Amino acid sequence: MDLDTKKILKTLNPRKVWVPIVLGLGIVVYLFASDPEMSTDKLKLIFDARFTPIFLAVLVFFSRFAGYIIRIRSITKEQLTWKHSLYVIILWEFASAVTPSVVGGTAVAVFILWKEGIKPGKALGFVLLTAIFDNLFFVLAAPITLFLGIENIFPVSSGSSDLLENSLGALFFLSYGLIALYTFIMAFALLINPRLFKWILIKITSISFLRKWRYAAYKRGTEMILASDQLKGMGKKFWIYLSLSTIFIWSSRYLLLNFLMAAFIKISIDEHVLIFGKQIILWVVMLISPTPGSSGTAEAIFPAFFEIYLGDYTIIVNVLWRLFTYYPYLLLGALFLPRWISRVFFHGKKISSGN
Repeated sequence: MDLDTKKILKTLNPRKVWVPIVLGLGIVVYLFASDPEMSTDKLKLIFDARFTPIFLAVLVFFSRFAGYIIRIRSITKEQLTWKHSLYVIILWEFASAVTPSVVGGTAVAVFILWKEGIKPGKALGFVLLTAIFDNLFFVLAAPITLFLGIENIFPVSSGSSDLLENSLGALFFLSYGLIALYTFIMAFALLINPRLFKWILIKITSISFLRKWRYAAYKRGTEMILASDQLKGMGKKFWIYLSLSTIFIWSSRYLLLNFLMAAFIKISIDEHVLIFGKQIILWVVMLISPTPGSSGTAEAIFPAFFEIYLGDYTIIVNVLWRLFTYYPYLLLGALFLPRWISRVFFHGKKISSGN
């Protein structure tokens, strides 16, 4: 794992917040300007919001955040204090927000944990484990969603020229296939047989035109063995807790949009279930977005899934959804990062060495 400090801090640069902000707000402005029926008067519809659903949206927002903090502290066997767990989650979410979803932030997350006193081998194991379980949520939930709402889960374009809506199904299955393949490979390498995984990597990179990556493959394989060793001996209680906390975290994230929509329109129980399922499909598509934190992509795809329910409230809920699920981490990361750097590089305790 490359834990080069300069590269990591370049990724965590607070100045990067402007790129996703401009992309996201740019798409919102475009959607507003391109709608012939849109007017500034429609923005006043935000005052139609009902208090109780908004309160519930705020509640699940903080519940999800607390779930992340509790999960990372539990996984690390409480090696992190509550304060340091808070810093880890904020900076981890910030890294995810300023890097493309398809790239991921594994190295950044390992670096953050390492600087908080977790040995590199353990840090890598913890980060990969959470990534596997997060992806596994999608891998298992998406087929269930398709089974329950196969006829309504994908948006139907009203015109054949609408490339975005017509291609969402293909984008979903492409993204789902890549996520499932990555998840099962990583699960096999981390939890089942890391030594066989290393052997396969070395064999593949023995091919003449792949030999320049052989040393990197050797390093990745060795790191996987070290990370896997850190997870040995975890009891049944650990795995049950990890599974339940992951379900809670992602369910809280999705319920947030359900509550935001319910603040403006009446939604039946069946529609709540369908909206929840649509978010799983939407999120799987967003995971292959090339933009930082799926900025722009998320805002552009949102109406295709939910305008049928929201009508004139679509742009308002679209903006509120991203304000809750994305922009707070840009702001918090930019605020907390300088303090964290000061603490771990200049005033912090000596970092553990070894694996």
